[in-house]
Amino acid sequence: MRDDGLERAIDAAGGVAGLARKIGISQPSVSNWNQVPAQRVIAVEAATGVSRKDLRPDLYGEPFVSNELIEPVDAARAQEYLLLATLLSAAPSRRLLDQLAALTGDATPLGRAHAGLAAAAANAVATQVEREYFDLFVGLGRGELLPYASYYLTGFLNERPLSRLRADLAASGIERAANNSEPEDHAAILCEIMAGFAGGRFPTSFEAQRAFFVKHVEPWIGRLFADIEGAESAVFYRAVGALGRAFIEIEAEAFTFAN
Repeated sequence: MRDDGLERAIDAAGGVAGLARKIGISQPSVSNWNQVPAQRVIAVEAATGVSRKDLRPDLYGEPFVSNELIEPVDAARAQEYLLLATLLSAAPSRRLLDQLAALTGDATPLGRAHAGLAAAAANAVATQVEREYFDLFVGLGRGELLPYASYYLTGFLNERPLSRLRADLAASGIERAANNSEPEDHAAILCEIMAGFAGGRFPTSFEAQRAFFVKHVEPWIGRLFADIEGAESAVFYRAVGALGRAFIEIEAEAFTFAN
C-alpha cells in the first residue's frame, strides 16, 4: 500500500506514468514503490511541489540538530545547497517555479544571481523547463552535460574520483541509499551532502567540511555551473548555472579565508 506522501506526489504529477516521466525513471519502478525512496525525495519534490517533509516525514520531519544551534550563515548555506541539489536532480514543478519567482536580490554577486533566477522562473513555462532539463542532463543516450565529478576530472564515468568519494563517505558514516542507481559523484548528490554538513543533518567539524569541499566539490563543480550557463539547451537553467557558479565561488573564498 502506498503511503500518503507518495499518493500526493502521484496525484500532483497526474499519475504514475507522469511521475516516472518527470523524474526520468521507468513507470514500473514507480509502480513498485510503497513510499518515495530516500534517494528520490529531492527529485520528486522538485517535480511535483510536494514538500520533502510530506513525502518522507520519517527522514525530514524533524531537524537532526536544533535550528537554534545552527549559525545563521550555515543555515543559509544549507538552503543554497539544497536549492541547487533540487534543481540539479529534476526539473522544477510549476509550484517551485512560482516560489523561485518570489526570490529577492541585492547588489552582491549572490543577490544578483537570486534576482536572475527569480526573473527566469517568472518567465518560465514548466513544460518547457522539463524538456530543457531532459535535453541538458538526460537526453536520448546522454544529455548535453554529464554532471559527474568523475567525468569532469577524468573524462570518463565511474573513475577514481568516485571511488575516493565513496571511501570518504563511508568514513563519515554516510551510506548510499538502497537501490540508488545514480553515482554519488552526481552534482545534485554532492550538493545535498554539503547541505547536510552545513545544516547539521550530517554532523561534522568545520575542518572536515572544508576538506570534503576542497577534495570533492571545488575542483570541478564550478566548471559544471559555467557549462550550464553556456549550454545550447539552457534557458531557465542559465540562471541556475549563474547561481551555482556565484555560490561556489563564495564557498571557496570562505573556506580559504578560514585557513
